[in-house]
Amino acid sequence: MDVNVAAAAACAIAGLGVGLTASIAFRWSEREQARGRAGRNSRNGKNGASTELEQEPALPPGVDTVLSVLRSCAIVLGEGDEVVKASSAAYAMGLVRGGKVAVDPMLALARSTRRDGEIRQIELELTRPGASARTAEPLAVSVRVAPLGSRLVLVLVEDRTERRRIEAIRRDFVANVSHELKTPVGALSLLSEAVADASDDPEAVQRFAGRMQVEATRLASLVQEIIDLSRVQDDQLKVDPEPVAVDELIAEAIDRCRQTAAAKQIVIAAGGTTDLYLVGNRGQLAAALGNLVENAVNYSPPRTRVAIATRRISSAAALGEADGELIEISVTDQGIGISEKDRERIFERFYRVDPARSRLTGGTGLGLSIVKHVAASHRGTVSVWSVEGQGSTFTLRLPAGQAPVEDPENHAATTLPAPEARS
Repeated sequence: MDVNVAAAAACAIAGLGVGLTASIAFRWSEREQARGRAGRNSRNGKNGASTELEQEPALPPGVDTVLSVLRSCAIVLGEGDEVVKASSAAYAMGLVRGGKVAVDPMLALARSTRRDGEIRQIELELTRPGASARTAEPLAVSVRVAPLGSRLVLVLVEDRTERRRIEAIRRDFVANVSHELKTPVGALSLLSEAVADASDDPEAVQRFAGRMQVEATRLASLVQEIIDLSRVQDDQLKVDPEPVAVDELIAEAIDRCRQTAAAKQIVIAAGGTTDLYLVGNRGQLAAALGNLVENAVNYSPPRTRVAIATRRISSAAALGEADGELIEISVTDQGIGISEKDRERIFERFYRVDPARSRLTGGTGLGLSIVKHVAASHRGTVSVWSVEGQGSTFTLRLPAGQAPVEDPENHAATTLPAPEARS
């Protein structure tokens, strides 16, 4: 009995030792595995990856698809302000860098929304990526932040730079039109009163009547140019284009300025390649070239020269396109020139380099804006080179057309189809 009791006691002690050993080994194994997971997570965090145990919060079903079709930049933030999802536009605009939101006001807005669940919106001006904060036009954005589930925050950023620029142009246009119309209308009103008061003085009546005619002509010119601008500013090639001879456009532009040039003893000379053709709206093309020649004459001193040159060039050299040809028409003067600051705005509506000279010449400030829109509507460009005190050169580049082909059966002129419009 004593032997059996001793054996049983020995077995119990052995079993207890094995149990304790197994428990200690199990605890040690769990501790080592936890250390291994922490080390792997730390290493993966440095490499920008995540493990299955430490994944970022998953997006709700369907949200990823919706975000991919939004026009706005989309950013989804996790609980620790980490970027869970961001569109390519968000990276391109510099909103996300290194997995974090790079704009502090946006981040502060997201944190406030995470705390109370309120939807918030703010307007911001941001510096363009890689641009100088002093010289570059800022990005005007609208930021809207909303909770996405219980753990995520959605940030939507809409670029409104172009919209704000168009609104500013529209406001300036309305203000300038009002001012420009008020000036001749007010002058006509005052001159009519002067004529009434000077009814007994024939010389004064004649003098005031002449001034009234000048102001009426200026008013009619302004109204017509506003109408012309409204017709061409949609930047679309007009229906039923026709072949237009460049030589005829030049002759018409010279004839338009012949009297003014003769009064100032300015010689207008045309040269270059002849028998060139464009395809488009003849009236608009004539107005564009006529405005360039008229400006050259008006802003040139007496006894100088205005030159009109034409040539055919490759569109690959001028615009970087694969094929096609362009007609280049250059108008060069020996006038006052344009400063670098003014060259940046010379094609804006109602912008004048010299307002005093514009009043003397009857300029409205719309001529070059019309030229720009005519060039755009015909899939071309207009550019300017100028040096103050030496003169300016305005260059129109438009797609080349072909001469009309005469049908021998009905002796009617037919034309080849115009090239397809560029999107």
